[in-house]
Amino acid sequence: MSELRKDSLSFFEALGQSVANVSPTLTPALAVAVVAGMAGTASWLVYVIATVALVIVALSIAKLAGRIPAAGSYFIYISRSLGPSYGMLAGWAMLAAYIFTAMALTVSTSLFIKTFFSSLGINFAPPNFVLYIVISLAVWLFATRDIRISSRIGLTLEVISVLIIAAVVVVTLSHYGFQPDMKQITLQGSSFSSIAQAIVFAIFSFVGFESAASLGKETRNPKVTIPKAILSTAIFSGFFFVITTYVITQGFGDDATKLGGSAAPLGDITNAIGKWMTAPVYFGATISSFACALASLNAFGRMLFSLGRYQFVHSSMGIVHDKRKTPLFALTVGAILNVLVCCAFAGHPNETDTFGWYGTLASFGFIIVYLLVSVSAPVFLKKTGELKLGDVVIGGLGAVLMFLSLVGSVYPAPAAPYNYFPYAFGAYMLIGAAWFFIIKAKNPQVLTGIAHDMESTTVANMK
Repeated sequence: MSELRKDSLSFFEALGQSVANVSPTLTPALAVAVVAGMAGTASWLVYVIATVALVIVALSIAKLAGRIPAAGSYFIYISRSLGPSYGMLAGWAMLAAYIFTAMALTVSTSLFIKTFFSSLGINFAPPNFVLYIVISLAVWLFATRDIRISSRIGLTLEVISVLIIAAVVVVTLSHYGFQPDMKQITLQGSSFSSIAQAIVFAIFSFVGFESAASLGKETRNPKVTIPKAILSTAIFSGFFFVITTYVITQGFGDDATKLGGSAAPLGDITNAIGKWMTAPVYFGATISSFACALASLNAFGRMLFSLGRYQFVHSSMGIVHDKRKTPLFALTVGAILNVLVCCAFAGHPNETDTFGWYGTLASFGFIIVYLLVSVSAPVFLKKTGELKLGDVVIGGLGAVLMFLSLVGSVYPAPAAPYNYFPYAFGAYMLIGAAWFFIIKAKNPQVLTGIAHDMESTTVANMK
């Protein structure tokens, strides 16, 4: 049976997977408006706090990634720490997280393509379902090729996009004479409750920073490379978000609340201080969004591949293409799910709504797994005899922060249809749990195989 291409990815190619999955440009292009609507002039501080929280979680992930290089990442990490039942549920949650992220980014890519042409004065408005099919096909074609190609493409597109946003930042600061914005520095008009509420959504901007872990089998020196890629992505993304949020808020002048009502923050700024920048900004947003969709499908495919190899799903999902060394069947299933769901809601008049729906559903999966992995890291290190007090503190902080984020995303209850999403995701997780018990009853050797693999890995790490 063919295997994934081992020792083929460099640090920058692994970094490309995580950076593309975060899609840094999406925050200044869209998400910052949501945060500003809650926190106003304190939005930059919200991202400082969110960065600290995610770096804490990243430290726990790095501990496990440095000891367990695996395509299934969190499914394997949590299985070997807390047991196969928690691992399977983590893998099940991440499947939803990655595929809903791919759907959200397919929709946003469509939206940005049309906005880009509109900024050039070109009336380009094909039916949404046509764009969804074309985008999904393009993502699938890149994903099923050599992982080195898609990783390089993802990083290249993100570098171009970030450079475009950086140019907007410099022009905006120059427009204001590089003077500090005292309203933001003094947090004028903000409150503790508004900051706390906004942190929950700000954390969602980072989801996917950990996806380099899914390339553990394909990266050179993964025990060093993967942790570095994960931590670097969390730190860089946080720095980028803080700077761009500060500048965009300043760009809206005296009333930061106007930013909260903007559907295109960067576009509004460029239209005000230099319309020549609008097209490049939306071009950057388009390629960033596409790169993120590609990275999400890559991560979904490798998670499903790992579940297939362990026979939690059909074994065909664990098949690797002989020449390209990619999980062809798993990636194809992901691409089909992506296009079917996107097309099913293609008739909705507002793509921003469907983007929010898919992104919110994805967030539940990420938060659950971040919580579990924060608990798993100190448990695993105790098994290997490496546990230190700092590991317990970091894991505990990460778990508490993610639990609070999970609670904050469901209470107080949001407006419809968002109030239904927690129950929908809960039902999805119950289906996964039921499937686990069916496998346990009908095919107990699957759990035995995981247990033996866990034992051998633990012994190897203790030596």
